Amino acid sequence: MCGIAGFWNPRGLHGGAQEALGAMIEAQRHRGPDGSGRLLDETRGVALGHARLSIVDLHTGDQPIRSADDRLAVVVNGEFYDYKRARADLMTRGARFRTKSDSEIALHLYRRHGLEFVDRLRGEFALALWDAAEDTLLLVRDRFGIRPLFFRLHAGRLYFGSEVKALLAHPDVPARLDRRAALNQLMHTMVPGSSAFEGIEALEPGSMLVARRRGGRLAIERRRYWDLDFPEAGERDGGPSDRAHVDAVRESLVESVALRLEADVPVGCYLSGGIDSCSILGMASGAMQSPVKAFTISFDHDDYDESAIARRMARSVGADQDTIRVGADELYDHYERTVWHAERTFYNTLGVAKWCMSRHVHEAGYKTVITGEGSDELFGGYPAFKRDMFLHGLDESDADSRRGLEASLVEANRLFRGAILAEDDERHEAFDALCGFTPSWLQPWLATLRIARPLLSDDVREELAEYDPVAAIAEKIDASKLRGRHALDRAQYTWSKTMLEGQILNWGGDRVDMANSMESRPAFLDHRVAETAVRVPPRLRIRGNVEKWVVREAMRGVLPKELYERQKFAFMAPPAHTDEAKGRRVDRLVGTHLGRDAVLDAGLFDPDRVARFVRDYREDRDPVSLTRKDALLNHLLCLQILHRRFVAGEGRPADA
Repeated sequence: MCGIAGFWNPRGLHGGAQEALGAMIEAQRHRGPDGSGRLLDETRGVALGHARLSIVDLHTGDQPIRSADDRLAVVVNGEFYDYKRARADLMTRGARFRTKSDSEIALHLYRRHGLEFVDRLRGEFALALWDAAEDTLLLVRDRFGIRPLFFRLHAGRLYFGSEVKALLAHPDVPARLDRRAALNQLMHTMVPGSSAFEGIEALEPGSMLVARRRGGRLAIERRRYWDLDFPEAGERDGGPSDRAHVDAVRESLVESVALRLEADVPVGCYLSGGIDSCSILGMASGAMQSPVKAFTISFDHDDYDESAIARRMARSVGADQDTIRVGADELYDHYERTVWHAERTFYNTLGVAKWCMSRHVHEAGYKTVITGEGSDELFGGYPAFKRDMFLHGLDESDADSRRGLEASLVEANRLFRGAILAEDDERHEAFDALCGFTPSWLQPWLATLRIARPLLSDDVREELAEYDPVAAIAEKIDASKLRGRHALDRAQYTWSKTMLEGQILNWGGDRVDMANSMESRPAFLDHRVAETAVRVPPRLRIRGNVEKWVVREAMRGVLPKELYERQKFAFMAPPAHTDEAKGRRVDRLVGTHLGRDAVLDAGLFDPDRVARFVRDYREDRDPVSLTRKDALLNHLLCLQILHRRFVAGEGRPADA
């Protein structure tokens, strides 16, 4: 796990290139404190940089890694799994390796297979590969976007980095917040391929950018090499039995976890009270020769705390559990630095809690953990998916059953209404046209958008008067992957193309973990697991009122009865309105970042409207309305902090 950065000026490098590359590497030193390397080809105009976190091959794996003939060079952020088998196979075909690193297989696979080399990579990764003979630079991102990769194309030049702050460290890249992206962040849903910053794009998951020099200029090609592909209606008819699906899911998960235990440093597990992380811990405990280190977050509010269930799971498999207690001080003392690392807004301080956890893991001497992210996306785990299954995925003959199931769902998730489930049916024509309905996961944020847009300053409102942030999201989703698919497939696909990459794998994953030089490995997001999951019929993903039924059955032998029977419970930090201590701490942030002068300085919002919103929030007593306003308040604070830290130039917060 590392940070990569670089640029390509096809007219050659000039004075200051060495310093610019050094600044880009240094800006993400937290991603790789164990070493750094660089390659500069002044004639061809290429610069590659790397900040290293040593996990595999602690002694010879420094990057950039170059081929013996100096034709190829690569910098990699992330892990390639099953690399030993790949190395052995490549050796039989004549390849010779200069390191023991998993990263080096990319060079040899590319030499043998060209651009199709990505099909043979398994893991979570982002890489830049330079081919001097072909005058070609490749940027590649893993299939789900677990590892970040940003780029800027401007004035015939290409800049890239694992984090936006790496690009902003280059003197030719200006720091400006994108006003359209700001509106999308207020409604919690980014446009795929975008960032919070003007002119800086995110390479989309499962994609590559191919830059070639042609006539002294860069010719750019964008390719998608992989995507979730649910079968069309009828393709599952006469397929495997229910038991065969359960066995296939179990087999793919066991293999995925076993591969992710491969490292030259200790590997632990994140453990919450959900079946996903508990399943991961159970499988890891079976595979390892000593007790697994299990790291758990405990919240200071009983309604949100799952640590008791996590303790029972840890005891049942003999894990060595390490629990960190997170309260108001932790959630708000580290708020600004979490925003700085995330480089986008968040609606809940869970991201801050996970920053605290990754720091604790790092201090405990661990550089990597296996996590449970991705199970809900692949196997229908979220309440919104259940709602869409009940409303759009059942036969008309099941109408009575549908009403009862939906009522049970609403009651089970009343704590999160306004953020996870909308209290009223919300529709948008762009998603109705795309999916045949507006997915339930999007509906709470449509309601949030209605109270967010009026807070914009007059000039921003005028500039964005014709901009529809929801339509912009819909336009970036591949409609061909939705046609002929089941309603549950459509809900899962649209979520995975938006919220998974933009939220769960960002401020809930890589960005807050790597902030403390700690790599997370989400075993469910192995593409072989995903290819198994999409073949599972919807009725086995959500069976009656039981979400992720096929996973529960596959893991039944390792889960305590309480967990096996438990409904999905959203993993969130207690919002600010839930107790006085948090309220006081958030008030301090409001005073600093949402005061009149601060709001006018950023120029995004109208200070009087923001003041009224804050006053209404403080006076509100309706739990649903408060949940929604609490989410929006976080987004407002985060945007103001992004402006202060990146645009106004205050830079890195203390101790970030």
